[in-house]
Amino acid sequence: MITTLLFDVGGTLHDVRGTDASRLRFSTHLINRLGQYGIHLETTPEQLTVSLRKNAEAYKQRGERELTELPEEIIWNDWYLKEFQIGRERLKPIAEELSFLYDYERVENMRKPRLRETIERLHRMGIRMGIVSNIISTSLVPHILMEYGISEYMETQIMSEGVGIRKPDPRIFAIAINKLGVSAAETGYVGDTISRDVLGARNAQLGLVIQVANPSIAHRDVAFQNADAPKPDYRIQELDEIPEILCRINHIEPTF
Repeated sequence: MITTLLFDVGGTLHDVRGTDASRLRFSTHLINRLGQYGIHLETTPEQLTVSLRKNAEAYKQRGERELTELPEEIIWNDWYLKEFQIGRERLKPIAEELSFLYDYERVENMRKPRLRETIERLHRMGIRMGIVSNIISTSLVPHILMEYGISEYMETQIMSEGVGIRKPDPRIFAIAINKLGVSAAETGYVGDTISRDVLGARNAQLGLVIQVANPSIAHRDVAFQNADAPKPDYRIQELDEIPEILCRINHIEPTF
């Protein structure tokens, strides 16, 4: 029986859409915001957009190799803004603000259709819920859960930046499970990638794995197209398919 569901965030609770305009807008804001803190970057928004995208991708690849998340001041000083040699200590007091802006303003986060209705339905079914997310900000997830009106339903929020571990390392799932006081066998996970979410949930030996369709991340899963790749128990197009799946698994009559 599945009593608990853990959710990914980006690509799962909302779609993440980055555009040239949104990235340039963020770079302009970042230059201005750093200037307000006395940190003046000798660059243009256009140049920063290019270097930031390249450096962030390099850091993401590093994280996928080592399955760890570095402290935010190291991320920004040694990776994202490495050309400017700002210094970790100067960035440390504002690193979380920069991380929040990076994931909130650089892209457009569009909540999934019927998100709140689905979460409320799961709650009425008695399903406990939480978050396990790879993210460099510790404040973004609490913010968007409040914005989406579902914060009260998420009993735990485990973020890679907060624990220093990234999916698909099973330890990040174990932290959430232990906090909730449930077993892996009665816990399911909902995410959009094979490389992080499906593989991670399988590594953690969770009782249910659901993959949400997200064509925009296909490039992350290129290495997982062979017959031996981990597979979800269910692939879904929309979140509101989940309650029916749980009714079927738990052998209960739908009341919706």
